[in-house]
Amino acid sequence: MYLLFDLDGTLTDSQLGITRSVAYALEKVIGIKENDLSKLTSYIGPPLIDGFMENHGLDVEKAKECVKAYRERYEKEGIFELELYDGIEKMVERLNKAGFRLAVATSKPEIFAKRILENKGIAKHFETICGATLDGTVDSKSEVIAQAKSRLVNLSVDRCFMIGDRKHDILGAKQHEIKAIGVLWGFGSKEELEKSGAYKLFKTPVELVNWLLKEC
Repeated sequence: MYLLFDLDGTLTDSQLGITRSVAYALEKVIGIKENDLSKLTSYIGPPLIDGFMENHGLDVEKAKECVKAYRERYEKEGIFELELYDGIEKMVERLNKAGFRLAVATSKPEIFAKRILENKGIAKHFETICGATLDGTVDSKSEVIAQAKSRLVNLSVDRCFMIGDRKHDILGAKQHEIKAIGVLWGFGSKEELEKSGAYKLFKTPVELVNWLLKEC
């Protein structure tokens, strides 16, 4: 059984680093100063360029400027402003020992995702860490999942789950006929995940791993 994990909001609580970097970009590029970082959590999950366009009504070129500014801060500071959610390290260890094949499929740039998971000491549990490219050629969740499928030998969609906290994880998996599990400890709501068509929902990593060990 293959398990594809989202990163932000699923494995890591990355709210502080992402929202601070978004705030930096908004002030630098369009002069908007946002002191209430809780208003920027909608940026966690989807591709950044989509976030700037949808949340602040920017055109493509201005959104690209914001993404560039965001990365200026994120790669120096934001990348370290996060923590693993409670129970994540034990969860991936138990799944590895049980024979599950794990991978990461994130809309975050792959180079950042690898640094984060290596820094937190859990990169070794994943066969591959797939993310977006800095040049935008791979950006959406569906494109990232396609990358994961190409790297994982013998992956069968009927023996695979995508696991994530936002609708983008669910909808991206659907495009590949992969069932998606929603987690409720991240940034997406129960309503968002259900409306997107999540196969199952879990409140904690312990609940998730216990179900997987029992059912798969």
